[in-house]
Amino acid sequence: MHTIRFEEWAHDGAARTGVAHAARGSYRTPCFMPVGTRGAIKYLSAADYERLGAEIVLGNTYHLMLRPGAETVARFGGLGRFAGWNGLTLTDSGGFQVFSLDPKVDDDGVTFKSTYDGSTHRFTPEIAVHTQELLGADIQMVLDVCAPLPSPPDVIRLALERTSAWAARAKAAHRRPDQSLFGIVQGGISASMRAESAQRTVALGFDGYGIGGLSVGETREEMLPALAAAIAHLPAERPRYLMGVGDPASLVEAVALGVDQFDCVMQTRIGRHGTALTHEGKLHVKNAKWALDDQPIDARCGCEVCRRHSRGYIRHLFQVGEPTAARLVSIHNIAWTLQLMERMRAAISSGQFDSLRREVLAVWG
Repeated sequence: MHTIRFEEWAHDGAARTGVAHAARGSYRTPCFMPVGTRGAIKYLSAADYERLGAEIVLGNTYHLMLRPGAETVARFGGLGRFAGWNGLTLTDSGGFQVFSLDPKVDDDGVTFKSTYDGSTHRFTPEIAVHTQELLGADIQMVLDVCAPLPSPPDVIRLALERTSAWAARAKAAHRRPDQSLFGIVQGGISASMRAESAQRTVALGFDGYGIGGLSVGETREEMLPALAAAIAHLPAERPRYLMGVGDPASLVEAVALGVDQFDCVMQTRIGRHGTALTHEGKLHVKNAKWALDDQPIDARCGCEVCRRHSRGYIRHLFQVGEPTAARLVSIHNIAWTLQLMERMRAAISSGQFDSLRREVLAVWG
């Protein structure tokens, strides 16, 4: 029994727009999911995400299971209620964070240390499912093995085999009918391994499909054929989720191939350091040349920051170490990206997607 249904409204080539219906609500696609690693998007609150028009927000299993603990989140009624967020939530398995910590991996699972206090923890596919059931997100991801790129073919092969075996175990362990479970496709930049991983994951029958292990060191030119090879074997009636990708060029290229949803920390990470996304490319608002500039960050952006504040003012806030600066550019970057997704949905509906794609790539490609 699937707990998520994808309804396509329009397509333009392989690019498609529609709505994914989860047990507790729906989200329009293509969609961007801002990342609230520890239960909040840095410097923002649930009221901010609501105002910006986000429909689904990520939480990070690795961080939340360590602090405050999955049982604590469950006591509050799940991640959404804990954070005061009325929209949908998705939790990643924590695998990506765990694999960045040089853990001990075996066929059964992974042993790793806490980034907070150095204590040792164990993750298996079953523990990842149970932990995310406690966190209570609308969508949870299976535990996968994310190999860095470049990696030798035997490393990619082992990651694929373990990801496939763990996906079957996660499916068997999953109990909550109100929580969707997404499988994950691995395979590095090998088109044949991506196709194989996709076929094996689809055979298990998940509610949706994540494509992991991309944008982890390879070029966009290497990423796109691997992505296309995976998508060719993913069912049209399920959402397709490219994990951890959020730069404008990759967003339009992936939507052109048929991807439905994305997440990325880039928007807020670069925002905190004074870099804004604009229709003309990246704008480094700390630069001295903006000191007397009365223009908004992006004159074509209708966000609350651009309606109210100048480049000169925001630069001043950075200069004096005022945390409001990081908050304002983070809000702008998330709003700008959500506007880009809205523009993509409209362009697909009107058959104009390729011209929007060319426009974005001319600046960001």
